[in-house]
Amino acid sequence: MKKMMAALLAVGLSVPMAALAETWEKVALIDQMCAQKEKVKSSPDAHPTACLIKCSKSGYGILSEGKYLKLDEAGNKKALAALKETKKEDHIRVNVSGDKQGDEIKVASLSIAE
Repeated sequence: MKKMMAALLAVGLSVPMAALAETWEKVALIDQMCAQKEKVKSSPDAHPTACLIKCSKSGYGILSEGKYLKLDEAGNKKALAALKETKKEDHIRVNVSGDKQGDEIKVASLSIAE
């Protein structure tokens, strides 16, 4: 009976956590260093992929509805891997899913939007 109760409780607790996941589609990916520059904020699609890769150590984030949301460490790794694989030279838009915690996203998945 205790095992059954523990299993039911675990399932019950996991459902609300899954409900917290959000998605952002075709949002601009910007490194944190360049996100502070007005030129990049006002025209993120002109930001070159080479710069995104070069500035990877500062971390990444997305521009969503005019607000910059940082990616967590796992998201930074996923973003860098996706950038290294893409043939796009600029206009980097991504699809992200994860949990928003303040101004940071705990990233579950990230891919370059086509």
